[in-house]
Formats: sequence, structure tokens, C-alpha cells
Amino acid sequence: MLTQIINGRIFTPQGWLNEGSVLMRDGKILEVTNCDLALIGARMIDAKGMYIVPGFVCMHAHGGGGHDFTECTEEAFRGAVNAHLRHGATSIFPTLSSSPFSKLHQAAKICEQLMEEPESPILGLHIEGPYLNPKMAGEQFAGQVKEIDENEYKELAESTRCIRRWDASPELPGALDFARYLHDKGILVAASHTEAEYDGIREAYEAGFTHAAHFYNAMPGFHKRREYKYEGTVESVYLTDGMTIELIADGIHLPSTILRLAYTLKGVEHTCLVTDALSYAACESKEIKDPRIIIEDGVCKLADRSALAGSIATTDMLIRTMVKAGVSLGDALRMASETPARIMGVFDRKGSLQKEKDADVLIMDKDLNIRAVWQGGKLVEETNTLF
Repeated sequence: MLTQIINGRIFTPQGWLNEGSVLMRDGKILEVTNCDLALIGARMIDAKGMYIVPGFVCMHAHGGGGHDFTECTEEAFRGAVNAHLRHGATSIFPTLSSSPFSKLHQAAKICEQLMEEPESPILGLHIEGPYLNPKMAGEQFAGQVKEIDENEYKELAESTRCIRRWDASPELPGALDFARYLHDKGILVAASHTEAEYDGIREAYEAGFTHAAHFYNAMPGFHKRREYKYEGTVESVYLTDGMTIELIADGIHLPSTILRLAYTLKGVEHTCLVTDALSYAACESKEIKDPRIIIEDGVCKLADRSALAGSIATTDMLIRTMVKAGVSLGDALRMASETPARIMGVFDRKGSLQKEKDADVLIMDKDLNIRAVWQGGKLVEETNTLF
């Protein structure tokens, strides 16, 4: 059936389009046009002057809706994905935190199974660890990090096609060979929980570490050793042309000044927004399953308050935070849709409202709250006051 969305401000790769239409049929965008005349036989959706924008691409989230992807069950995957889907994440790469390889194999099977479903919002698996620098991994990864084992990671990578991203600390022995191998297989390799300085970051980038996970978090900036000063990972990434970054833009992990700085220095094309959300995101229950974690001030912290442990954000919250920080709505939307789609290699079908792309479409009101979600042309969320 043909669906026509009219009477909204449409965000296109060329900018905002007023008084046009988005046409969807058979799970695809049929056309984005400046004509809003009703088509015979179409189901008409009146956006009532609100924003019509592309679905978000969620490339770093550990869970949501009370479920964590490390539960390695179909129920957990569906529950977490659907929680983020209701907040606009029409494409998602489930994130597995540092885990035993037996669990990673199990999660890969679940991921593959769900990816095979028609119009699945799951586009592949993201693994964070277990090859992380113990000094930078934090208490939340205590006992779950290890040295790089070539046979181990190759066995997993060869046994499944669903891995799309893998994070590690580039300073670990064997990390550069790890990156070269995965990069050759088309898997995004990200530097994470690292204390690498400029020479190390440059070498890592050339080996295949092309992305920096949760930028500024779990990595040092400018610092001193005795009487001398050294650049940190942060400055090194800034100076590495081509290296992309992601920001946990929940307004707590990073202040607005740093969000603006990263956006200004790296630019929209090299900066994406991520939630790094734990299971407590988009969750009605306030029960905390992990005794090491508390929720306070709108964020997950270690119980001793020594560090942040993850967010409870959804992607629509990231958009609101960036706009409040002084970034234009258009650029904030691009960093949640177009840029992550490009980084993850799915921009041919995701990340923008364009003809023949998947019909992943959102309606957001003037306060940037989600009012309707179409994923693959299917209406999955809408408010009672919209239609």
C-alpha cells in the first residue's frame, strides 16, 4: 500500500524541504518530492507541521527496555531493540561488552537468526572487548579483559558473517595484526579504553583502527609525566585526519562545551552520536540488576561513584542534547543517521530520506520528541494524538 506523509518539514540530504511529500511503498521510499497534492489510493499521513526525518542508526548500545544483549537470548535481543526502535533507532548494531568467547559465539547465532527476518532493524553485531587495556577498562570490565589471542578472534570471525564492528585497545600486543585482519574482512575496528598517544594512534589508524569509541571517555587527554607534557589519545585522534569519532551525547558523559568542540574540530562527516546505553534505557522498571551499578543524575554510575558506567539515553535524547548545546538540528540529525550509516557501510540503504532507500522514517514534534516511527515502511510507533 502507498503511504504519503504530507504537511511537515522534510529533512533531505540537500536540506529542509517545506510543503512536500514522502511516499513509501513495499518497505522503500518511493519518492521525496516538493509536491504535497494527495495521490489517489494513498494512505495520507498529516505531519501537522512537524519534522519528517530519517530513522536513526544506533551503532553502540548494550541494551534497553530492561534487557542486555549479553543475555544472549532472542527475548533479550528483541526487547532491547524494540525499546530503542520506539525512540527512533530504526537500525541497530547490538553491542556485546567484554564477555567470554563462548558467549560471543552464542550472541552471534542469535544475531544471525534475527538478521535473516524480513526488514530486520538488526544490521550486525558490535563487540566491545575483551581485548582492552586493563588500566583503562574500569571496574565494570574487571576480570573480563584479556590478552589478544589470534586463534580466538579468527575462529569467531570466520564462524559468522554478522560481526560489523569490533573495539579494542590498540596499544596491546597483537592489536595491529588484529586490526589488519578485521579491516580486510570489512569489519569496522574502533580504538576503545586506550591510553595510546600520537605515534600509537597514527600506527593504529594505518593498521585499520579508523574509529574512536565513546570519544573522551576511557581515554586520556593532554597530560604530564614528570616535568614534560604529552598529547593524549584525544588530541591524537583530533590530529588523525580521516579517523571518525562517536560522542555519548546524553549531556552527562560530556558537557556541552566538549560536544561543541568535538563537532567543530571533527565535523559532521566524522562525528556520530551514540547512546552507549545499558539495559536501563527506555525501561519502566527501576530495579537495578547489577549491585555494582546505581542510577543517579540520569546516568549509570559505579556504586562507589568513582566513574560513569554507561548511559540510560535513547537516540532522540541525543538530538535534543546537541541542539541545546548549540548545534543545528540538521547537523544533529545527520550525526544520528547519515554519519553512522556511512561509518557502518550501510548508507546505500539507510541514513537519509532518498528514493529507493529503506522506508525508515520518523516524525518529531517541535520539542524533538518522537511522534511516529516507520521501520521498513511499517508503522511501529505513533502517538494517539498524531493520526
